[in-house]
Parts: sequence; structure tokens; C-alpha cells
Amino acid sequence: MYERFIRNRLVESLTDTPAVLLVGPRRAGKTTLARSMSNGGRVYLTLDDQTTLEAARTDPIAFVRGLDLAIIDEVQRAPDLILAIKKAIDDDYRPGRFLLTGSANVMTLPRVADSLAGRMETIKLLPLSRSEVLSRRPTFLNTVFASHLPKPKNVIIGKPLVDLALIGGFPEAMMRPSGRRRQDWGRSYFTSVLTRDLRDIADVEKLTELPRFVRLVAEHAGQLVNYSELGKGIGVNYKTAQRYIGLLEQIFLVASLAPWHTNAIKRIVKTPKLHFLDSGLLATSRGLSADRLMHNRVAFGALLETFVFAEIMKLMTWSDIQLTIYHFRDQERSEVDLVLERDDGMVAGIEIKASATVVASDFSGMKKLADACGSKFAYGVVLYDGDTVVPFGSKLVAAPLSCLWN
Repeated sequence: MYERFIRNRLVESLTDTPAVLLVGPRRAGKTTLARSMSNGGRVYLTLDDQTTLEAARTDPIAFVRGLDLAIIDEVQRAPDLILAIKKAIDDDYRPGRFLLTGSANVMTLPRVADSLAGRMETIKLLPLSRSEVLSRRPTFLNTVFASHLPKPKNVIIGKPLVDLALIGGFPEAMMRPSGRRRQDWGRSYFTSVLTRDLRDIADVEKLTELPRFVRLVAEHAGQLVNYSELGKGIGVNYKTAQRYIGLLEQIFLVASLAPWHTNAIKRIVKTPKLHFLDSGLLATSRGLSADRLMHNRVAFGALLETFVFAEIMKLMTWSDIQLTIYHFRDQERSEVDLVLERDDGMVAGIEIKASATVVASDFSGMKKLADACGSKFAYGVVLYDGDTVVPFGSKLVAAPLSCLWN
């Protein structure tokens, strides 16, 4: 079992909060982590069990009434249970009473979010990060905002880097011995989440068209989202496509990356980007293999951007630094793939390049971002498929991708 770096935060939350909701993609490791917290007489119940699910749906208040310290797995399958938990907490506000897990973010449902405001903390668990696999607590975010990146040890470049991006972070996919077997696992995963999990949270008019819709989204991963074009692919309108993207976000398949903007630059593109939350699933959806990627650097670039985005998102879940992640693009097409803004307004930029070389022009978007931020600009990093940290001017550096888990 891998050490999950979010565990300390989970333990801490249970000491002062009545209910803690651990959310994230199905098969990311939520159940394993939650069950490891079952010491001290905490009973474990899963709504994947049909009898338990029927009891929770039939009379949620009675179901909760008999519980003291409990772990309830896959709580999105009975949303009304959240309202019963609210009543139980109001009657007994002791911390740590309920540890809930969900493969769909039930807190995006208005009546659920309103009912547990101030009573429950939500913690996100994403698939394994490279640093968790290596049992190495990374310092990347801290060093970026300290404007210094040391050269990493055991740098991964070339074909091994391609393999990492293809595998992604799901534990079961990582254990598969070949790319073909991982693709089989990924297709099975899509079938599960696009039918069962979506049925738990919404009525979807064209459920059978969703696999095709996801493939369309995968082809546009890392690009500015165009809801009208995505909708046309399955014969739905702009608003329905937008709703479907929202549902895919609820089950942690994709994430929308909002644009960073400032009054210092008037002509900024204010359209979000779409990213998959796991590069392995993106590879499955697009039918990418190591052989294809070694001969198609454009496709590898899109996959690598997803891989880095996912790694950064994982680092943020357990970091003590409070960050918001964006992308930057102006109407002259100058862009920065990822913009990290700290809660005090300091900004760092990250550009991803699927190449072993970096040139000055790769920093053109970063320089515009730096100019817009002024004294609030902390650092600009171009992560590349190389093994050396190379300065490119004040607060600008090219650095190996392995810095992410250094």
C-alpha cells in the first residue's frame, strides 16, 4: 500500500469537524484510505452493497440514527443520506463522527452543499502522484514560490517519461504489465463511471452517447473549450454540452481550468480550458501508445500537459500553500499553460514542453505574464524533457519535469 500524503490532513480534520467527505475519482484509493481510519470502533458501511443501499434510501434518518462513529463509502449513491447526517450532527456535534467517501462530488448539489455548510470538510483524493509512488515528499511548489529550483536527482527523460504519462496514476492501471492491458482497464473504467456513477447524480438524456462525447472531449484536451462544437458531435445544443461537461467534472473525469486575468492586460482570452484529471485515461480515450507517441510529438505534448496538470493538482491537495490554478492566454496567442496564484497574490507560471531543448521564444508568454504581475511575479518555469536546470533571465528557468517529484 502506498503512503497517501493527504492522510495527515484527513486525520487532523476528524479531530475538529463532525463530518469529513473524502471525494475523488472511482478507484483512486478512497476506500483503502478510509478503511485504514477504522480504528477506535469506527464501523464501515458501503453503499455499493445493495442491501445497505436500500436501507439508506428507504429510511435515511433511521439508517443514521443507529450510527456513532462511522465510515460510509460511496455516499453519492444516496444523496438524501447527507440531509439525515446533518440532523444527526445538529443533535450531536462531536468531531469525527462521520467519514464519508464519494466518487461523485455531491457537494455540488445545492441542497446538499447548503445543508452541511460549516458542518463538513471536503478533502480531495486524486490518483497516485509520482512522488507518492516514490515515497518522496516533493518540495516543488515551495521552491517555485521561493524562486529557486534545484536540479533533481534521478531525472526521467525520453521513453521512460512517455511511459509515465501513458500509465497515469490509478493504482490498478499501474499494476497492469503492458500498455494493452492498461487500455483494457481504462475502457472498463469508462464504462463504469459513465453509466453507474452518472446515474447516481443525474438524469442524462443521451447516456449511450456519452462515450462518444468523452472521446470528443479527449481530442480537445488542453484546448479552449467550445461547447457548441462538442455538442454537435452528439447532436445536443450548447447548454446540454455545458451540462455534460459539468457532470464529467462531478465524477472527476475532467476539470475546467479558468483563465487568469488582470486589468493590466485588456485583451485576454476569458475562455476556460478542459483537462483530463488522469493522463492514462486520456491516452486510453485517444488510443495512444508508446510507439505512436515516439513518432508524434504533438500528441505527446497534449498528453504531457495533462500529466503535469494532474501532478500539480495532486501536489495542491496536500500542500500548506493555498493556491488557485489557472491558464493564461491573450488575443495575440501568447500563453502560459498553468498559472498558480497564491492566496497573497503572488503568481508563478508553468509552461510544459515535450522537447529536449528550450529556446528563448518558449518564454514569450511567460514574459507577458511577468510584466502583467509586476512585483507579484514569483517565478516562471518551462518544464521540459531534459536533465538540466537552465536560467533564462531574471526569475525565468527551464527545468526537468522530474522537478515535480524532487
